[in-house]
Amino acid sequence: MSGHVLIVDDEESIRQSLTGIFSDEGYQVSCAADGHQALAVMQSEAPQLVLLDIWMPGPDGLEVLGSLKKQYPHLPVIMISGHGTVETAVKATRLGAFDFIEKPLDMDKILVVARNAMEMGRLAAANLRLRRRHARLTGDSPAITQVRQAIEKVAPTDSWVLITGDNGTGKEVVARTIHDLSPRRHGEFVDVNCAAIPDELIESELFGHEKGAFTGASSLKRGKFDLADGGTLLLDEIADMSLKTQAKILRILQEQSFERVGGTRSISVDVRVLAATNKDLAEEIKAGRFRQDLYYRLNVIPIRVPPLRERTQDIPTLADEFLAMHAQRLHQRPKQISPAALQAMQAYHWPGNVRELKNLIERLVILSPGEVIGLEDLPPDLAGGEAGGTIIEPDLFGADFKQARMTFEKLYLERKLAEHGHNVSQTAEAIGLERSHLHKKIKALGVGNGD
Repeated sequence: MSGHVLIVDDEESIRQSLTGIFSDEGYQVSCAADGHQALAVMQSEAPQLVLLDIWMPGPDGLEVLGSLKKQYPHLPVIMISGHGTVETAVKATRLGAFDFIEKPLDMDKILVVARNAMEMGRLAAANLRLRRRHARLTGDSPAITQVRQAIEKVAPTDSWVLITGDNGTGKEVVARTIHDLSPRRHGEFVDVNCAAIPDELIESELFGHEKGAFTGASSLKRGKFDLADGGTLLLDEIADMSLKTQAKILRILQEQSFERVGGTRSISVDVRVLAATNKDLAEEIKAGRFRQDLYYRLNVIPIRVPPLRERTQDIPTLADEFLAMHAQRLHQRPKQISPAALQAMQAYHWPGNVRELKNLIERLVILSPGEVIGLEDLPPDLAGGEAGGTIIEPDLFGADFKQARMTFEKLYLERKLAEHGHNVSQTAEAIGLERSHLHKKIKALGVGNGD
């Protein structure tokens, strides 16, 4: 399929002739007789190109063009008119029209312009996705380096990937990175959160529905598999699908075709499927909640995204990235984080993982009074107060004895100094060290100090 075109014209003969031409070239075609219908079709079917007449009853083509560009800024729109003027053409161009073609229509020209417009639209959408990526696989820890290497190997292929990891670790970031590095990067990346869709609606969401398929289905709707044709589909939280829907997903993965809800026509698609879950699918299979055959079909390439507690050395880099991002958004100078505060962050358990860190940095950027975020600005559980067991020691067992001892001593002294208001004399007395000895330790380990 070459793409999906919406033809908007109040003349039925024009709609019929353009439908015949584009259908012969392999395009999927939808039609609308006025602006209201055009906007409704855009919402339900998401075409990739619009051919829009200027003179129509109700809102004219220029009004519709303005509405389309506000809602879909990268959607290519070709204006057509039998009463064109230079002034109208200039206005249409300023509103964002890709081109302006006068009637009677030259069908060969229409097809050439349509192909160029659709390609430009695909490139613009791909570039927008790249610019809007709010998170990246930031860090140089062995755990995240291993994930990055796996992505580089699997991205150029069409293999299906099963991404596992706790909530907030960045499973969607991994999926988007696979898409962006793949030959499908100019196609759509479609993300479906299976846990957020009611079970009775998920089939319509995934496969689409025909007009009249059920109460409320007032028009045809394209499903996520249809929208991802030529691109990548992420089935996020796939373990939350019902067994019935899992069976249909398995059939689509095997046959690469499906039928819309209420329809009988088989629709073929070329979709790369990525799946993600925060659950143990082996346990879900044992409990009878997940199909074993679907698991084996999806689990061609497994990628596990590590929790933040397994990559604490990446926290300073991640924090700097989030500081810069939030400062830019809030039009502020980037703040810094003190060594003591960073040390506390690296000792924290991070049950919410990277997402929790990102949210915390945003809060600190907004609420901390100074340009340096200190230990006193952190929440009590993160700064070393009562945390119900959320403060943990770093992974001492992954280092040699000397490194483990230094790590422990640094963490211990940092916390004891914080408990005594960074007063070295009081801290030395409390822990049973000579003041001069404690000073040497502070200097040797790079621990923040103060009298």
